[in-house]
Amino acid sequence: MSGGSYYVPASSKWPALGSLALGIMMVGTGMVLVHGNSGAPIMVIGLVGILAVMALWFRDVIHESRKGLYDDQMDRSFRWGMGWFIFSEVMFFAAFFGALFYIRTFALPWLDGEGAKGVAALLWPEFTASWPLLEPPDAAIQGPHQTFSPWHLPLVNTLILVGSSITLTVAHEGLKEGRRTTARHWLTLTVLLGLCFIAIQGIEYREAYVHYGITLQAGIYGATFFLLTGFHGAHVIVGTLILIAILARVWKGHFSADDHFGFEAAAWYWHFVDVVWIGLFTFVYVF
Repeated sequence: MSGGSYYVPASSKWPALGSLALGIMMVGTGMVLVHGNSGAPIMVIGLVGILAVMALWFRDVIHESRKGLYDDQMDRSFRWGMGWFIFSEVMFFAAFFGALFYIRTFALPWLDGEGAKGVAALLWPEFTASWPLLEPPDAAIQGPHQTFSPWHLPLVNTLILVGSSITLTVAHEGLKEGRRTTARHWLTLTVLLGLCFIAIQGIEYREAYVHYGITLQAGIYGATFFLLTGFHGAHVIVGTLILIAILARVWKGHFSADDHFGFEAAAWYWHFVDVVWIGLFTFVYVF
């Protein structure tokens, strides 16, 4: 091409192997949900495969970057690729938020009396389709289930995740200004906050199962709750692993004030995860 260059990356086996590992993990997860612990070994094998692919893929990209193989065109390709990836993640969560809004705004009022004279009301006169709908209609007349307050663990996790975006921004600004000690310390704090979020969400899930009866079998509320918060939790775990890799690179002296897209891409991803959680906290927990 005249006036520029076009970079063709070397072939890589990691995308194919990563897809294979993810498929194995999802098959195992489905078996666990349907048949119990019989699918746990398959799920674990897939998970280990994903972690191994991530580690080896990170290694290759870091080596290529340190060898100076990436030019300005490659930098632009990385930025566009990361931007489109985050856009795909936005659409991914938009589908689940859309399902949540449709159920709450259209489906439940229709069941309760706004459509066909209330389909559920005709079949179950005592039924009221109020949110959350945790059981089948014939069991809902026994009384509503209690849901946990958004102002306890969910609020704590919200403060933690918002705080982690602030600490990550401070670390990023420190790196851009050449203050590597600031970047190391604040990025370390960001990783710790991410680990705290994951631990607290685990505690919250246990509370949901043991004390509130909120499971995947508890009706549409349980299904949408675990789909939205579960996928978000998976993103937090991946984001934390990425930040740990970036932190290791910062401690090794990688990146500079003008060349640190790996750090910047991790920050983009983490801020996206933060914004999604604010939406989850608002529409899943509060309203």
